[in-house]
Amino acid sequence: MNRAREPLKLEPNLKQLFVPAAIGLILFLLFQVFPTFSPESAEMASPDIISKDQARQAASRFASEQLQFSAANPDEALVTYQSKSELYGYLAKVKKLQDYNKTYEAKYPYDVYRVRLSEPGGDALNVDVHMQNSGIVGFSYDYARSSYDRIELNTGDVQKQMLLIAEDGLTLAEKEALAEPWLQRAGYDLQHLERVTKEGEPRLRYADRESKIGDSVLELRFTFEDGKLRSYEPLFSVPASHSAYVNKQTKNATWLTLAGYGLFTLILGILAIVYSVKTRTHTSFKRGLFLSALLFVIQMLNTYNLMPVFKAQGMSQTGLIGMMIFYAIYSLIFSALLYFSLVGGNGLWKKDGLNPWPRAKEPGYGHYVLNSMKLGYVWAFILLGIQSIIFIVLSLTLNTWSTTDATQSPYNMLYPWMFPLMAWLAGISEEAVYRLFGIRMVKKIVRNTFVASLITSLIWALGHTLYPIYPVISRPIELVIIGLLFSYIFLKYGYLAAMFSHVIFNSILMGISLIMLKDTANILTGAFYMVLPAIVAYAIYRFNPTKKEKPYITTPPHEVY
Repeated sequence: MNRAREPLKLEPNLKQLFVPAAIGLILFLLFQVFPTFSPESAEMASPDIISKDQARQAASRFASEQLQFSAANPDEALVTYQSKSELYGYLAKVKKLQDYNKTYEAKYPYDVYRVRLSEPGGDALNVDVHMQNSGIVGFSYDYARSSYDRIELNTGDVQKQMLLIAEDGLTLAEKEALAEPWLQRAGYDLQHLERVTKEGEPRLRYADRESKIGDSVLELRFTFEDGKLRSYEPLFSVPASHSAYVNKQTKNATWLTLAGYGLFTLILGILAIVYSVKTRTHTSFKRGLFLSALLFVIQMLNTYNLMPVFKAQGMSQTGLIGMMIFYAIYSLIFSALLYFSLVGGNGLWKKDGLNPWPRAKEPGYGHYVLNSMKLGYVWAFILLGIQSIIFIVLSLTLNTWSTTDATQSPYNMLYPWMFPLMAWLAGISEEAVYRLFGIRMVKKIVRNTFVASLITSLIWALGHTLYPIYPVISRPIELVIIGLLFSYIFLKYGYLAAMFSHVIFNSILMGISLIMLKDTANILTGAFYMVLPAIVAYAIYRFNPTKKEKPYITTPPHEVY
């Protein structure tokens, strides 16, 4: 009998999984969701965030009244979310966030709206606005022809010399004269401030030793260009030891990502092409075309959605076009990796008479997809609970802490509602590359299923080391465990169950990030994405009704071992 023509059946005993799923969901709510909405959590969870229009109005009024800056089209000014991630990270590490929020956050926030106002001549003014009380936190000019464009590319003595040149020979007394009106407006008593900058040094910094938390001290920072004040920013300093630690950790994360994730994923991609050809009699090159095209579309939508981040960096129109072309090429390569992983992975399993990724044309497919989705939700709840336990253990053993990342915030997206689409990109592609193809491919080398699952989970985990979580080894430890569980789901139930588990897992986390924006539209959108996998599976089920013939239970991947 030809198994390809026999009806599919996946009838897991979900009742056995309900209790661990319920426990997992409770743990997730207790340790991840509820604390996020507590008063001690980050600024982004606050219920009274002002709108971007309110930030525009506050910045435009300040620019006109205090700086005599005439902005062109102030109602269209770019507004982005910016975060002092180094300060937030330090406060999180030394467990001073709650104290800081109570004492200093109202005047010195670590999260701000940055409003970029432009003049017809090309000069721009960045105004930082408090996200709750509309207060002006700081500002900086961004001149069309600025020496600062080159300064950041240099370090040490060269940087110092270029800064001094940009200041156009201002003496320390002249800098103080330019800064004094802003200190007076902010209500500072110069007698209580300590000037940190010495004669012959660039910039100008004052320290307020009475405003201190941990080893962090309030500093009032000024920069100058062409003999004029260029920027003013009040900011709590970050200890040099903390900055050095973060820099070292970031370098380690970069190497782990490039060598551990990038190199070995590239090798898997090359092998996927090879085995797509070698197993062509057992697979089809038509399979995976739709999913690969979908991946490309989601990748490009995400890139376009992050356009405010690139514009906030002052990128020109030509630069934006070049960036989109670069990401289009990158997305094509990534889509090709998914395509050959699907084709090659399918061929490797089918060669041994196994069918972990059934075709839509096979009888019983709709019912199979529906049950895969149900498994996905149950296992997603279990995984979220396990993740919560892992976070607690890592916090107690490695003192794990995290900081903010403005580049990935929904506040910096053109359409925040598109953000959870990335859950589908990750679930479809990563389960194909590291489970469907990766496990079978690596097992040909190591001859052991668990070791193969461990290796592919490690490669996948190392791709997440650049997240702002420290020490950087924390995320790989967490995701190796999660990856092994995804591997178990795949080996026991097949690719679709693993894919749904991954998509639902991420959709819940990303949906909550939308709900945290607090407005009705995003709350509803976040909830919608959490149930979208069920909608998709049910639609497939309706278009693929269960056949009446006696179902045949296909051999799941694990039974060959």
